[in-house]
Amino acid sequence: MADNNDSIKYLADLILRTQKTVFFTGAGASTESGIPDFRSPGGIWSRFDPDDFTLDQFLRSHESRKKQWQFLLGTSSIRVARPNASHLAIAELERMGRVDCIITQNIDGLHQKAGSNPDRVYELHGNLAWVRCLKCRQRYQTDWVIERNDGLKEVPDCEYCGGILKPEVIFFGEMLPKKTLESAAYRSCHCELFIVIGSSLVVYPAALMPEYAKASGAKLVIINMAKTPCDGWADLVINGQAGDTMAKVMGEIRVSMEDRC
Repeated sequence: MADNNDSIKYLADLILRTQKTVFFTGAGASTESGIPDFRSPGGIWSRFDPDDFTLDQFLRSHESRKKQWQFLLGTSSIRVARPNASHLAIAELERMGRVDCIITQNIDGLHQKAGSNPDRVYELHGNLAWVRCLKCRQRYQTDWVIERNDGLKEVPDCEYCGGILKPEVIFFGEMLPKKTLESAAYRSCHCELFIVIGSSLVVYPAALMPEYAKASGAKLVIINMAKTPCDGWADLVINGQAGDTMAKVMGEIRVSMEDRC
């Protein structure tokens, strides 16, 4: 494309001409909601050691579980964050019948808060809003557990059976949820347009999804602030912020639809 404005118009036209669009979102889709990338300065891993968040360490060490709950206390800003223009744009496109599904690496639940159908959101790395007992499988809201246990001065156990409570997020060394991963891969292989928003595309197996889509004949679009390993074979790359870019795309889509009426 000659310039960014041409790229915006081209993407808007692609979306309008496509029935099966898959959106794939990473950390960059949520930074405009005030959520820093976990690996960026000020992110979670600047305050916690990732080695304490392996599944094996969590299961065998009470001290590691204590650190995990301290981690959850530090994510209140994530749990109360509001959707930005990128989440709202995708939800609006879904209401217009233009979205097949959303595949996300994020654990903030902002797509659902924006109005996207939870059944169409495949959360590859889980959701921070919930914890589950590893023994009886009882599920609790994270905020409820924190409030009920006086700010987590001690490590909480399951109210029903006393089992270990684990956040419904994927730990280091833990397999991604099989059914979710399989569904995401299937959708990627059967879409017509695959749009990456805010992902560096370096975390696997999630980063396989755009490869599946492209290999199956879909158009690939990447919206990201920095370069990704997939830029060279993408049909369109827009280096920009997620919310700002998608707001402009939606502006073009609305104009086009008005012209057609």
